[in-house]
Amino acid sequence: MEALLQSLESFFLGAVPTVILFLLLYAVYRLLVHVPLRKVLAERQTLTEGTLAKAKADIAAAAAKTSDYEQNLRDARISIFKAQEQRKQQLLQVRDAAIAEARERTHKMVSEARASLDQEMAQSQTRLQADVESLAADVMRSVLKPVAAVVGGRS
Repeated sequence: MEALLQSLESFFLGAVPTVILFLLLYAVYRLLVHVPLRKVLAERQTLTEGTLAKAKADIAAAAAKTSDYEQNLRDARISIFKAQEQRKQQLLQVRDAAIAEARERTHKMVSEARASLDQEMAQSQTRLQADVESLAADVMRSVLKPVAAVVGGRS
């Protein structure tokens, strides 16, 4: 057993410089590689998260602007439609006024023409009546003349 202990003692004594070198190497690794690498990775993570957050904020701002532009576009279309509708109503009113004026003039012309026709008809009836009376008198004279000659000759 003593040989085993001596073997272990020589093993551990031989391993001490290896352990010291390993610990020294680990300390140098931590100091030169691990800590700076952690800082760079943390900084990169922070920058990535910041950039990602900024990108999300930019996307949200763009969506808000897009929404505003779409609303403005809808408002502009509505105002254009209202202006067109108002213009259409004005044109319809002008057309209706022109039609009403034309109807009024036409009715006036028709009533004047009717009045003129009625007057001409009254004058024509008066002339016809006079002509009828004149013709009746002529017919009576021509019919009564031979009768008067016959009656006057017999007496």
